[in-house]
Amino acid sequence: MNKFLFSGLLILSTSFVFADGHSSAEKEVLKTLATYFEARNAGDWDTVVAHESKSGTYGTNSDGSFHKPVVMQTAEDWASSGQGGSLNVHYPEAIQLSDDVVYVRFYYEGMTEVEGNSKPYRTRVTMNWVKEGSKWVAKSQHYSSASYGGVHVSLAADFED
Repeated sequence: MNKFLFSGLLILSTSFVFADGHSSAEKEVLKTLATYFEARNAGDWDTVVAHESKSGTYGTNSDGSFHKPVVMQTAEDWASSGQGGSLNVHYPEAIQLSDDVVYVRFYYEGMTEVEGNSKPYRTRVTMNWVKEGSKWVAKSQHYSSASYGGVHVSLAADFED
């Protein structure tokens, strides 16, 4: 009897080694995250807004300013913000906190363009994605400088393994 119990526990405990470590919700949110930021790079503001909570989002910018109040941005708001450039998500991680909340963190860097002025940008981002109906949407975004108060100028060595 002990042999069977021990064998069963051994099989059960090693079966997790073969899993990829992500729930279906985490996989779905990571895919949605990529779509959201691809739309931001492309200036596809309708898609951006479609991936944000209908009840608004909460944000904190990397410029050291105070937390922002809840905002319900429209495609027109995004278009008139003057934001642009080419920024990329690096090393995204997703952790499911509950059935309808997934926490995501990643690095976000590239060249940002605001009102015609381009400069390198690197930040750490945390987001909470919530399930609204059958869809995952961004509810909160927190950007914090990845270079202790300044913006790091990316070098080729930053991308080497």
